[in-house]
Amino acid sequence: MAAPPCAFSPGGGGGRRPCLFAACGPDGRLRVWDAAAGGRLRHEYVPSAHLSAACTCLAWAPPEGRQLPGKDGPQRKKRKSEVGEVDKQLDILAIGTAVGSILLYSTVKGELQSKLDGGHDSRVNCVRWHPDNCCLYSCSEDKHIVEWNTQTCKVKCKWKGDNSSVTCLCISPDGKMLLSAGRTIKLWDLETKEVYRHFTGHATSVSSLIFTTVKPMNESIPFDGITGLYFLSGAIHDRLLSVWQIRSDRKEKNAVMSFAVTDEPIFVDLTVSEVKEEPVKLAVVCRDGQLHLFEHILNGYCKKPLTSNCTIQIATPGNDGDSTPKPVPILAAAFCTDKQSLLLVYGNTSQPVIEKVSLNTSEPHICLVRDIQKVLSLKTDAALTKVKTPVVNSDTKVLVPGIPGHSTAVKTPASGKEKKKNKRKPGETEESIEERLGALDIDVSKVKTPGGLPQTDSLAVLLVQGLESDDAEILNKVLNTRKENIVKNTVARMPIYAVIPLLHELTKRLQGNPYSASLMVRWLKSVFTLHASYLSTLPDLIPQLGMLYQLMESRVKTLQKLSRLHGRLFILASQVAASEAVQDVPEVNQTAKLVYEDESSEEEGSDDEMIADKDSDENWDEDEEKEEQSDEQDMTVEKEINGDSDLEPENESEEE
Repeated sequence: MAAPPCAFSPGGGGGRRPCLFAACGPDGRLRVWDAAAGGRLRHEYVPSAHLSAACTCLAWAPPEGRQLPGKDGPQRKKRKSEVGEVDKQLDILAIGTAVGSILLYSTVKGELQSKLDGGHDSRVNCVRWHPDNCCLYSCSEDKHIVEWNTQTCKVKCKWKGDNSSVTCLCISPDGKMLLSAGRTIKLWDLETKEVYRHFTGHATSVSSLIFTTVKPMNESIPFDGITGLYFLSGAIHDRLLSVWQIRSDRKEKNAVMSFAVTDEPIFVDLTVSEVKEEPVKLAVVCRDGQLHLFEHILNGYCKKPLTSNCTIQIATPGNDGDSTPKPVPILAAAFCTDKQSLLLVYGNTSQPVIEKVSLNTSEPHICLVRDIQKVLSLKTDAALTKVKTPVVNSDTKVLVPGIPGHSTAVKTPASGKEKKKNKRKPGETEESIEERLGALDIDVSKVKTPGGLPQTDSLAVLLVQGLESDDAEILNKVLNTRKENIVKNTVARMPIYAVIPLLHELTKRLQGNPYSASLMVRWLKSVFTLHASYLSTLPDLIPQLGMLYQLMESRVKTLQKLSRLHGRLFILASQVAASEAVQDVPEVNQTAKLVYEDESSEEEGSDDEMIADKDSDENWDEDEEKEEQSDEQDMTVEKEINGDSDLEPENESEEE
């Protein structure tokens, strides 16, 4: 969730002394407090479309009588008409909305002065006033930058600022250049509307841009108004604020140094360095509610990120039965004129506490104990003393809301007789609570009893409490959640400082109980998906996540072997199951339960005839051989009887 827009008003008379603090809460109301008067509420404005067109950014009009940097000559005396216009412009607060319009609110008149429409089609991300004229610059999600004329409430110029949404703007000290940023940072020439320089930028959308110097550190080089200046940039989900230098050559596009903080910066203020030896003092308020103070002389390239000289936190004393101090978030901070004290805004945006604190950078950690409830109660009591309660006569008629023409009977106070009737007589039993509830006609069945599954927001709170107190019961209740959408929403809503403790807890659970790996992996996946940008900015990420990496690496190495073993076991199990299935099948009985014989005479006769034919054929062949032998014997006998003998050998030869 984005931080609520807020801004300090610049003081007049050449000094940067914030005197008014404006903030727009989640309810869409614009509130202005007097920072010098202890945070007294001066204005409260509710736009007509505050629910549909929420406030997205704020910017105060520049102070009067500002001497331009780089112009050493005496300033021209202004006419009365010009002075009147400047006075009118001093109290103007520009408000960007989510629907693309810009509202100009007058804190002196306490009303809306004008409305700028027609420039943007989408959410306005940033508005910036020109330091010298009545121009206003705005950027939007529609990728465009618009230059407005606040006198005519019309668009002077509109051009495309980036291929994606433009999220932040900053005007150079001389008013001739404009910095714009989405993810990359561009420096524009306001006369030609052309890009003068490109810078690398950040991996995420830039949320803050501010110049840190008004003159170059090297005074020997002639100053053209922009070359040699430093500016600061911060981005969402980025714990490093980068410092860039505008150089004459176009080769150097990377940051020259960076400041490391504990969380995403939501409010940045600094003291501008005007002399070479003067260090830049930087105050950075992070999303975790801490304030980091830096003090450094900008003198060139620095490789390592610079750490804060001092960190300020605010906590409750922990009285009234609760011995645990609770942190109080810091919303904004600004340097005073002397550059040795700060105005701190802490609490909530609806009713913040504004306090002036002197700086003591000798201590690296400062924890201010403040009883915020007591301070707010004192403010409430002081406000209630000014309210007069009117005395109402008993004969006064009271008008109640209802349908026009419908009269409602007004209950008169009970008389003394009725009071006597209500008194319980001696010997009577007192009515039970059930009978009293029945008399009130309250359906007890419709009253929902608390319980059931906790919601996502309560799970995030429980998770943070369990990590801070190391309560195993709370952690088991939260980490045993199986629904992926609940896990993802819980990780998204948890504060950024609880990410590393959660990873340590998940690592410990993965080591201790391997069966919980399926649940812990879901949390690890959500953490690495949603908070990868934050984890990548940690300088000591490798030693903090080394154990988890080794644990995952060892399990991944055995995955292939386990997969092969699983495949073999699956084949064996399937073969055993198949063999058991075959053995369990009963044997089939092969004996016939019924035999049918066909007693046909024709088939038997044909068979007999076939057998008889075979026997007759064999006997016929034997008879023929016997007959031939008998014939030969008969012929020899006849020859012997007739006297015929065998021929002689000679005759036989002749006959042959």
